[in-house]
Amino acid sequence: MRKTKFNEVVKSYLHSIYVNNLNEIKIDQISKKICSLFQNQKASIKNLWSEKDIFLITYADSIKKKNVKNLNSLYDFLNRYCKEFSYIHVLPFFPYTSDDGFAVKDFKQVNSEHGDWKDFKKISLSFKTMVDLVINHCSSENKLFIDFLNGSSIMSDFFIVSDKKFKQLEKIVRPRSSEISKQITSNNKTKYVWCTFSHDQIDFNFKNPDVLVYFIEIMKFYLDKNVKALRLDAVAFIWKQLGTSCINLPQTHDIIRLLRLIIDNFYSDVLIVTETNIPSHENLSYFGNNNEAHCIYNFSLAPLLIHAIVSGNGKYLKRWSRSMPPAQEKNSYLNFLSSHDGIGLRPLEGILPEKEIKNYINFFKKQGALFGLRKNKKKKSVYEVNITLLDAFKESYLGSDSFGIKRFILAHTILFSMEGIPAVYIQNLVGSKNDYNKVKKTGSNRSINRKNWEFNLLEEKLKKKNSINSKVFYFLKEIITIRKKQPAFHPNATQFTLQLDDDFFGIWRQSIDRSQSIFCVSNLTNSLKKISLLNINLISTNEWFDIISQKKIKNQKGNIIFKPYQTYWLTNKAF
Repeated sequence: MRKTKFNEVVKSYLHSIYVNNLNEIKIDQISKKICSLFQNQKASIKNLWSEKDIFLITYADSIKKKNVKNLNSLYDFLNRYCKEFSYIHVLPFFPYTSDDGFAVKDFKQVNSEHGDWKDFKKISLSFKTMVDLVINHCSSENKLFIDFLNGSSIMSDFFIVSDKKFKQLEKIVRPRSSEISKQITSNNKTKYVWCTFSHDQIDFNFKNPDVLVYFIEIMKFYLDKNVKALRLDAVAFIWKQLGTSCINLPQTHDIIRLLRLIIDNFYSDVLIVTETNIPSHENLSYFGNNNEAHCIYNFSLAPLLIHAIVSGNGKYLKRWSRSMPPAQEKNSYLNFLSSHDGIGLRPLEGILPEKEIKNYINFFKKQGALFGLRKNKKKKSVYEVNITLLDAFKESYLGSDSFGIKRFILAHTILFSMEGIPAVYIQNLVGSKNDYNKVKKTGSNRSINRKNWEFNLLEEKLKKKNSINSKVFYFLKEIITIRKKQPAFHPNATQFTLQLDDDFFGIWRQSIDRSQSIFCVSNLTNSLKKISLLNINLISTNEWFDIISQKKIKNQKGNIIFKPYQTYWLTNKAF
């Protein structure tokens, strides 16, 4: 896009965002500010991802060594054990006050415990990196907010402020149970600021265009550090309008389109990833018309897949899978099973019946889970389940058995077969269990799945062949290696959900060039099961091969036997 055309499009987005609020002169000024930040245009990158791309999600301090900066410890672990991954998502590594990094004190500094930007650079030269743009809020100790409290005229409109507690809140969709209004004192006057997530996380006021410019500058700062993916944290909440839901508002989408425009023109090898833990149909809107996020987190997949496996019933997973539209060529789902946050339940709305959700919550209570709550219309409800994936699969609805690891492995095998780019949380990769000690230490339920591993201790466990950690770790690495060789697992390869009994979940994937097909079929139960191969519709003129067990299918008209929680990847062309 030529510079003049780029400037025009920027102005058109600004008009849309600030409709009736800014005159033409101010629009022109803001547009010039934005355009002045970017000079050299890059050629468009056609292939942003392939079947070889997999994300690893980690904190800077997930792997620690004594007397070593955390980013260097992480780099050593990644370089030694995680070469199978192409993207490393390093969760916020900036100075912070709470929420394990998401209450940011300084957006441009590295937390001194973690290291500095040179330490981050080492990771970014060996892997593609994803960094969080914590765009909705900052720490109550961030200099921006401190300056506001001290009466800075520049900061006077940077935050959402009222002389009284905010009203007209009935329609607002809340992700937490805390009060939105936080009382503060500024210039010896009592005021209130808007806090979506906690009173230590103060929301920015995007109605002030200077806030938008500020975050575009921050975005550029990260991208100039060789960051290859930007995770827009809590982006659905950034625009507020009293009397509305204050989520997914049109201005939010326009802001993302503006950021995408900048990326496409000046950083065309960079991905925008939106973090929107909301019902599936709302989440899909963040693709826009192929002009917003490159990737959206596939939030419904995790709770649905976990439900299918622990209940032994794939009914709802299959129904949802059939309803999901294929992503366009320059869009992709980012698939995951768990992360630094809990297992979100809002993405189940409209998919699982309320009775099923209640049974699901009660099941997790028995597994030792903790829960995050949200407040909506004066009622509190469970927002997320806090538990490690290994402990989530410890039992099934039928009770205690010896198949916990098999359920865990099954879940990941299905994850790696689905349309989209898979992402693995480091606590899953190394087989972490519930960390109640850290919960006691931090007072946060989410800490249950945010263990800080001592490097040498973890290494010892990974060397013990019979340890749970070792079994999980090396299986996942093995299945990832297999996956990365199959063109039918390209993120945009065709996916079709198979018509099978509810004991099974199956999909058909076909490579973009149509040369390879893979039928991915899984037994969701703890019993031996069989399927007639005729029901899977294998093309009789082809030879078929299971790329997991490395065995040929001899009789395509016979039955295939499934052990408890077993998956077959049946292909006509193995690589």
